[in-house]
Amino acid sequence: MQKLSMEQLNRPDIDSFKIQDKTPIVILLDNVRSMHNVGSAFRTADGFAIKKIILCGITGTPPHREIEKTALGATNSVDWEHQKSTVDAVAQLKREGYKIIAIEQATDSVSLQDAYPNKDEKYAFIFGNEVHGVSDEIMSNVDACIEIPQFGTKHSLNVSVTIGIVLWHFVQKLNLF
Repeated sequence: MQKLSMEQLNRPDIDSFKIQDKTPIVILLDNVRSMHNVGSAFRTADGFAIKKIILCGITGTPPHREIEKTALGATNSVDWEHQKSTVDAVAQLKREGYKIIAIEQATDSVSLQDAYPNKDEKYAFIFGNEVHGVSDEIMSNVDACIEIPQFGTKHSLNVSVTIGIVLWHFVQKLNLF
């Protein structure tokens, strides 16, 4: 077995990536404080060709050295915007026809393995602050909530890991490969 070279991976350049069809998913980061988590979100969004990232509240924005450390240039390929208010960002996404889904441990949450996306819908996934999660104000405005089952002693997964797990699940279920 031999690793593939960059040429063999046949990845698009940034200009080609910008115009290719995107996965109908928006990532919304609700007051994520770690710049490394923000950078990882960008890199994962690039990997799954996500439509856009919305950085809300105190979430850091590019250009920033710590974001770039983990994004590895994905801040140039993935569309993004900053919204001061997460509430306003969610309201706008609803007007645009997105199904708003919090990724959080909550009453009435659906276990990730039981979440089946509809190919005719657009999704906005909200990932919350590393300590406080998705804000209560936002939780009262979501259409659904998904939870990743866990079996260890910690009460949550790192937000960047969570983003990867959720995106993989939805992209795989949408049969986009």
